[in-house]
Parts: sequence; C-alpha cells; structure tokens
Amino acid sequence: MKIASIVGARPQFIKAAPLSRRLRKGHQELLIHTGQHYDRELSHIFFEQLKIPRPDYNLQVGSGGHGEQTGKMLLKVERVLLKEEPDLVIVYGDTNSTLAGALAAVKLHIKLAHVEAGLRSYNRRMPEEINRVLTDHISDLLFSPSLRAVENLQREGIKEGVYQVGDVMFDALRENIEVARRVSGVMEELGLSEGEFLLLTIHREENTNQFENLNSLVTAITSLEERVVFPAHPRVRKWLRHWGLWERCLTSPNLMIIEPVGYLDMLCLEERAKAVLTDSGGMQKEAYYLRTPCLTLREETEWVELVEGGWNVLVGTKAEKIKRALAHLSLPLQEGNPYGRGEASKRIAEIIGRIGN
Repeated sequence: MKIASIVGARPQFIKAAPLSRRLRKGHQELLIHTGQHYDRELSHIFFEQLKIPRPDYNLQVGSGGHGEQTGKMLLKVERVLLKEEPDLVIVYGDTNSTLAGALAAVKLHIKLAHVEAGLRSYNRRMPEEINRVLTDHISDLLFSPSLRAVENLQREGIKEGVYQVGDVMFDALRENIEVARRVSGVMEELGLSEGEFLLLTIHREENTNQFENLNSLVTAITSLEERVVFPAHPRVRKWLRHWGLWERCLTSPNLMIIEPVGYLDMLCLEERAKAVLTDSGGMQKEAYYLRTPCLTLREETEWVELVEGGWNVLVGTKAEKIKRALAHLSLPLQEGNPYGRGEASKRIAEIIGRIGN
C-alpha cells in the first residue's frame, strides 16, 4: 500500500517513529510534516534522535489561531494527497494537524486511520477534545490504546473498524530508554542529582491562556521548597510574559528554567525526577512507564486508568493541592499495564497489512 502519515507536533513524532519502521518493511510510506512544531528543540531534534526518515513534505504552516492554522494545514495537506493519491492516511493523537489531515483524507475519499482513538476527557473546552472526537467519527480504522478507549467509542456508536492495540508511545520508550540512559548527559549538564528535583511542563491552553490558572501555577511552583526543572515551551514563555509573570519565574530561587530538550534527555529527566508535574498526556504515560510519580496539572485526564490505579494524581492548579500531593508521594505495587506490552506498532502494521491484501 501507499500510506501517507501526517505528523506535526512532538508527541506525534514519538508515536510515528516505531510504526513508521514497521510500515516501511512492507509498504511505501510518505511522511507529511505540517510544521505545527517547527523549532529545532520541538521538531528537528526528534527526527534525529528517533531516527525518523526525513519528511517527504514539510508544509511549514507554523503557529496561528486554531481556525487559521487548521485551515492552512487542510489546504496544503489536500494538495499533497491529490498529488500522491495514497491508499491510506494515518493521523495521530489530537492536534490541529490530526484534524486537518483527517478532514483532507475523508473529503478525498481516502481511507483514514486514527492512532490513539477513543480517548476522552469529556471537556469540550479543550481544542484537543474536539479534534479527537471529530477525527474518530470520520475514521475507517480506529487504533485504541486501551479497553476504556474502545468502550468510549462504543458509547458513541462507533463499533466497526475498532482495534485495541496498546500504546505506540510505550513502543517508542522501550526502543529508546537504554539509549537515553547511555548517551544523555542532561543530568550532569544541569548539575542535577537523581530524586532531588521535580520536573515541570506546561503547555495546554487552559493553563496558559487563562491568567487565573497560570498565575496560580506560578504561585504554587515558586513556593515549593524542592528544585523545579522547567523546560519551557516557547508558547508558555510567551504567555508568561503576556500575563506579567515571567520575572517572577526568572527570580524564583527554586525554579530552573531551561530550553526545551530532546526526547532522550526528557526520558532521562522523567526517570530521575522525584516527581513529574505536567499537563501533557504523553508525559503522564511516560512517567508511569518509568515508575515516576506524576501530578497532573488539570482537573481531568484522558488517561483515566493511571488515576484509578494510583499512578497519577489530578491536582489542578492550586498550590495547596499540589503541596499536599507532593507530601504524600507514593506508587502502588506494579500491576499489569493497561496500555499493552509495547507491541502496538506491530499490531497496527499487521492489521493494515491484512486490509491491504
């Protein structure tokens, strides 16, 4: 088959890497990079470290409002699909790149596969929730990471073409963790000791675009006694400056603001942190796989199995709740992984192969 894989953001590069290697053993794959993430630290370095082939197309859409960005992607992706005429389009996750790629494919009557289908936060204020719901309802093949995701789809009447395959990010972590341990020097470069720092990431709109939430987070983080390492996404830096909070962060003695880091360095930081504080879905899972406590800076999560199992604590943005959770850090006894055994890419490739034949 001729397959077009559409990616545009850091988590999608991670998800696509192990599946792309599988697909290229028996199919022709075109890689289309929308350019949603375009900084080296958020884009190029991931292609290098994950050994992803150079994109066949880089659409260089860049940043912008949701409507503007999605519209530009839709226009450019459609042109590529008309030119290449693939048999199948694959999209990943829940970004604007996901929705644009899905819409372009379905309007051209090209079979569509969604990797990470069926996740729900049930918070329609999140643009990611809109993207994933719409993509699921127009996809032909829905590759779900867990039984809960399959059940979510069934409740919405989506039963055909649904496959529970596991989490492709677990595949990527299994392939790369030993390499990360061997080659990353980020701990030494930053002067960090294992278990003596917290790792923070913030990027979701609900935590950046709203002053109340971002101000509350800054107040909470800068009041902690522990050292906090903060790889600051360009977008959150912009909003910290916009809301007049940047100087408070820079002058906080416990907060170490660094540039975004590559995948291998991030894995090492996640594994060796005392705890991860994040609003990222991908980091919630990586922390779980690495057995690091995770506090999620949201009121809900798509990865509900981790909360129910005690691996993840929803703390929102309030300082008292964050401090209380940090004071009672613990991990449950390890039980079965609800997201599979690290063979999602193999299963997806096998299913696509059967359909292609």
